[in-house]
Amino acid sequence: MDNQPLTAEEKQILLRLAREAIREALSGASMPELALQALPPRLREKGAAFVTLTLDGQLRGCIGSLSAHRPLALDVQRHAVDAAFDDPRFPPLTDLEFLPLRIEISVLSEPQPLAYTDPDDLLRKLRPGIDGVILERGWNRGTFLPQVWEQLPERELFLSHLCQKAGLPSNAWKWPDIRISLYQVEKFMEEKP
Repeated sequence: MDNQPLTAEEKQILLRLAREAIREALSGASMPELALQALPPRLREKGAAFVTLTLDGQLRGCIGSLSAHRPLALDVQRHAVDAAFDDPRFPPLTDLEFLPLRIEISVLSEPQPLAYTDPDDLLRKLRPGIDGVILERGWNRGTFLPQVWEQLPERELFLSHLCQKAGLPSNAWKWPDIRISLYQVEKFMEEKP
């Protein structure tokens, strides 16, 4: 993906694709076939996105990918269905929840490894509200989108919760073998239903 922001039309297309994919899955149909050639070029390029679903302002599902490996439109379509039906934190979406559901899409920049010297340096280099953070150690990995800073604005707390999400002790972010990468997102959501 190039670094140009998506146009209003491209954002609306992605939101529509996400909602249609969830509607089809609710009705038991398979994933709608995507006519890639009919889409704007930006949406056919490889891209990584997270789809976040909320009901009455509460999280209802969030699934995505950290690296671009398929066309952005397809990535959004697949993650919309996964967020609705396969987020292990929630039961599958029901028909009653579909209409009031609000869809938010976050298109990710390419994650960049963060060089830092010690835990204090790491804290200094994080930019709350701007940076999405990937924390890794061995097979353990977790990420928080930049939006999570709204709930966890303190850097230490943010990293402690991220460690737990990655299946590590809450103080693991201080360990010397932890790898941190940062990314930014372009996020947009449906108007209120």
